[in-house]
Amino acid sequence: MTDRHHLLVHGATFAAVDDRGDISGVRGGGSPDGLFVRDARHLSRWQLTVDGALPEVLTPVTDGDGTRCVLVPRGGRQEPPAHTLFREQAVGDGSFVESLRVTSNRPVPTTIRLAITADADFTDQFELRADHRTYVKSGAVRSRQVLDDGLEFGYRRGEWRSCTTITAEPAPDGVEETGTGARRLVWTLELEPHGTAELILRVIGRPHGDRRALRVPRDPAALNEQLLAIEGEFVEGVAFPTGWPELAAACARGLADLAALQVPATGPDGEELKVPAAGAPWFLTLLGRDALLTSLFALPYRPRMAAATLPALAATQANEAGANSVAQPGKIVHEVRHGELAHFGQVPYGRYYGSVDATPLFLILLGAYVEQTGDTEMARRLERNARAAVGWMLDHGGLTSRGYLVYRADKGGLANQNWKDSPGAICSADGSRPVGTVMAAGAQGYAYDALRRTAWVARTVWNDETYAALLEQAAGDLRDRFQQDFWMRESSFPALALDGEGRPVDALASDAGHLLWSGLLDKEYGEVVGRRLLEPDFFSGWGVRTLAAGQAAYHPLSYHRGSVWPHDNALIALGLARYGLHDEARAVAHGLVDAATAGGHRLPEVLAGYGRDTHPEPVPYPHACVRESRSAAAPLALLTAVGGA
Repeated sequence: MTDRHHLLVHGATFAAVDDRGDISGVRGGGSPDGLFVRDARHLSRWQLTVDGALPEVLTPVTDGDGTRCVLVPRGGRQEPPAHTLFREQAVGDGSFVESLRVTSNRPVPTTIRLAITADADFTDQFELRADHRTYVKSGAVRSRQVLDDGLEFGYRRGEWRSCTTITAEPAPDGVEETGTGARRLVWTLELEPHGTAELILRVIGRPHGDRRALRVPRDPAALNEQLLAIEGEFVEGVAFPTGWPELAAACARGLADLAALQVPATGPDGEELKVPAAGAPWFLTLLGRDALLTSLFALPYRPRMAAATLPALAATQANEAGANSVAQPGKIVHEVRHGELAHFGQVPYGRYYGSVDATPLFLILLGAYVEQTGDTEMARRLERNARAAVGWMLDHGGLTSRGYLVYRADKGGLANQNWKDSPGAICSADGSRPVGTVMAAGAQGYAYDALRRTAWVARTVWNDETYAALLEQAAGDLRDRFQQDFWMRESSFPALALDGEGRPVDALASDAGHLLWSGLLDKEYGEVVGRRLLEPDFFSGWGVRTLAAGQAAYHPLSYHRGSVWPHDNALIALGLARYGLHDEARAVAHGLVDAATAGGHRLPEVLAGYGRDTHPEPVPYPHACVRESRSAAAPLALLTAVGGA
């Protein structure tokens, strides 16, 4: 097996294969391999052998919506390969399709024994994370059944049922046991001189509760045509900048990725929706914060994402308290999971509400959507949800009692509940962590913007002047408090957070740029912050670092303490433009677009924080999601911030 994984993504389904197109099922490492459907691995092994041996890679798998590679039998310089294998794969909704074309290179008849070793372990994605946790799965039973044209793997645990069905054209000549639980599908191919034979294999993964009658296209080419049509629909009609072809290419690539990242959700009235998933491989599901920011970035160009995200999150809004899920009335969900461990309550993420900022972002998107589209019906339909979200911010969220949105580390879930949610992400300049409740700076900016936008909706759509005035007063009071409590005079910069005692957490962090986006800072303070973010310790040349270099807490390969996040920088660019710092906004935009160009016009979830002056190519972050919705939408935000400049 190679170390590289190639991702094929379609909605809630993805496959990760190696350069040969194989799946090894080896646990550990930064990225899982396999075929995954709704958080469960429906293929844990998929390995091609020819005459009992692994073929060599002549042309490795190429990244794209589908994969292609060229393989040959092992040999030496003195004897050219007897045959060549052309392998093509594609992923659909709950399906995986492969074509194998074998061409003889000999002038005489040839017999080839081709085999696919397959297995399905139905492992939950949370079991594959490198966090050293184990989960007891009492009573779990796996089964294997030979079919006329293939094989079916089954799994049950209590009421939980799932299966993986493999069919082939032509049907295999036999299905062999391997002694490991895997099964080997075998074909004996008789090739004419320079003749060709083709196999088509189809895999359908059925997670628990999925009773749909899936129609799988005949071959990868047909499936890729469907995917390209969906991508084309997302890209069509968007006016890309003609004077900046690299930004145009990044926008087009981002929209195509967003098309592939749409996952099913349900609205308040049971209507079926498609919303942007957070990213592959680990977060191919609805995450409130991610879907909201993605929809905000895309709003001027693809408002239908917001039109789906808002009701989907309204449908999952908490209406009662829950200790394990961190739910509170009015709170917007952080994460929705459909896997086995979530079903049995072994992880809290079935519906998990550990986010301090998804709720204000919901209100921001609602206000922005109504203003952008004029769809006042959406505001009327979600009025009850919006008022409940405001109620959460004022009551459970802490605005009334503490003056700010607050959170406390969740022992069973997330240590931090703002966008920088990794352990240790909220820290002082020396790396020490705050004790007790945390008041993260960025979340206060979101709260301010949410109050103001909801006041506008209340006045213009709900005709509730009293409520609008109440929210405007709350927003003004928050702004006054913030600039007094968070502003660090010695560094002329806002604190990253306040701790439980109200003391500043003094790390210099990119979250200050989010305050520009939300308009929380006075113009004088905003201009100082905006220019500071472009100084060399912050700006790597590819983007603004999450933490300025030179602080003891800084690490260029950390997740949130020195790396460069495209969506973070997109918010910063929008904020810089809001405060009239257009040169600075263009500098951020050019850095990100150059990073995208170096990566085939695609921005990953996160980049390492190494500077461009010493590293002329962007250094990857080792465990980044390759396809991530906020990063995919970030070029659209840059287009909004700076146009085609």
